[in-house]
Amino acid sequence: MAHGPSTGAAALAPNGAVHPLASTRLSGTKGRPDNLSVGVIVWLASDLMFFAAIFAAYFSLREITNAAALETGTTPMWEWGASHLDNDWFGITYPWFATINTVVLLLSSVTCQMGVHQAEEGRVSRTGSLFNPARWGLREWYTLTFLMGAFFIGGQAFEYATLVSEGFTPSTNAYSSAFFLATGFHGLHVIGGLVAFLLMLGRTYLARRFTHEQAVHAIVTSYYWHFVDAIWVVLFFVLYILR
Repeated sequence: MAHGPSTGAAALAPNGAVHPLASTRLSGTKGRPDNLSVGVIVWLASDLMFFAAIFAAYFSLREITNAAALETGTTPMWEWGASHLDNDWFGITYPWFATINTVVLLLSSVTCQMGVHQAEEGRVSRTGSLFNPARWGLREWYTLTFLMGAFFIGGQAFEYATLVSEGFTPSTNAYSSAFFLATGFHGLHVIGGLVAFLLMLGRTYLARRFTHEQAVHAIVTSYYWHFVDAIWVVLFFVLYILR
């Protein structure tokens, strides 16, 4: 469960605050999980079932259409579709572009977790040079995570544009429909994560003091982001590698 910065204060009024802050807002309730953390975990579990349904539909369509292609002696649409995802770079045919985009997204989980560590320690902003990541706080790590997530979305939009220009559209066949459905819904989840980062960062600037509530907000945002990254790992393996 989420743990925020610890403090033994009972009810403190930070500099510039009009009202004192209850101790539970500063350190939480000892021995009791935060309701927000529990709620987010339950919601992510239900969201996992949604993606499980998408995977089930994908594999069902693949089995049915491959069997039909085998009976008629035609090229399976999955083989046709997979060829559009490859790039002939370095003399090797491989989904290089999607791989690079995937690596950036996975690294964003690392930077996100670095931000979580700073939130748990109560360090909101950097204490040294911007060029010294060792002195970064929550804001710097979460800003970098946001930029990496935005890079991923930009890469996905570029890939979509390229596929459409090749005649690979959501309405082309069952394979293209399944591809855009799976990656499109994941992309919407990534955009939701980017909005969550902006809200979290905005909250740190608006509040006069970094409280336990803000730390929990930062931590549950990381739960969501790690979930989105984990789902993409499975999607990437199924769509780009397993075929």
